[in-house]
Amino acid sequence: MYLTAEVKKDILTKHGKSTADTGSSEGQIALFTHRIQHLSQHMKQNKKDMRTKRSLVSLVGQRRKLLDYLKERDITRYRAILKELNLRK
Repeated sequence: MYLTAEVKKDILTKHGKSTADTGSSEGQIALFTHRIQHLSQHMKQNKKDMRTKRSLVSLVGQRRKLLDYLKERDITRYRAILKELNLRK
């Protein structure tokens, strides 16, 4: 499995407020980004996997909504998470 408890804990310590705080926007965006990168690699190998493609598009949309929410609430946190995760905008 690509998202083990240790990997999730590492992601949340880097980008979230704490390891137990899975509800923060930064933590969720970082987890979505990790999953998107994994599914993108899968799609490069399996081009005809339409279920994975649909999941990937859905995750990108969810991450976009969270980024828009964070942009409205706190622009400095938004810019910081974009810089940390190397996301374009």
